[in-house]
Amino acid sequence: MLTEWKRRRAVQRVKPGDGRELKRFRWWQMFAGRALLHLDLPGRDGRGVRYSVDVRYMGSGENGEVVAQLYRDGRHHASSRTPAVLPVEGGAIEVATSAFGVRRCHYVADDGGERRLVPDPASGEGRRARLERERPALSRAIGAVSVVMLVVGVGLNLVQILAALSRIPPIAENIGVLVSPIHLPIWLNIALGLAAALASTERALRMRHHWLLDAVGN
Repeated sequence: MLTEWKRRRAVQRVKPGDGRELKRFRWWQMFAGRALLHLDLPGRDGRGVRYSVDVRYMGSGENGEVVAQLYRDGRHHASSRTPAVLPVEGGAIEVATSAFGVRRCHYVADDGGERRLVPDPASGEGRRARLERERPALSRAIGAVSVVMLVVGVGLNLVQILAALSRIPPIAENIGVLVSPIHLPIWLNIALGLAAALASTERALRMRHHWLLDAVGN
């Protein structure tokens, strides 16, 4: 959850929408960095309102900025670069992204309660959520493999960082140079890097993010 200062700064970045129509999610956009999530709220006049958040997390704005587009009942209502706080009835929608997807997309009510938006069924997040509902055992296994791959990546990165730091003259003179006990061939380093990227992508589809684990992929 964003701090109050960051929320105020994020709200100031919100721009009014232009009323354009929300485009439906195409299956191939899963691989083009698009995420689409929905929120149904009671409107001020008693009728239901559907908000949709459309994010191109590989960059869509000026200078490659990631912009969260907010649609109200299928029409463009507002936009803001991420991390974004988009005011809606009774609260705001908070959106944060990483290089691999949406880290956070929650409705935060004025009373402090919050809930995650529902991914569009056609999106990568929606398909991953369906797998979790229909095949929970398989879903847990995939999630566990993702964590293992990221833990391995964290361990390898930590060893390499320590070895590099130990070569700094003041550290080398007082402690000595650390010789890494792990020497992997280039092809295996590349394979482990790809595996970590896939693991980060899988976790992003579930909007899971840990500051240390997922930093490997980012």
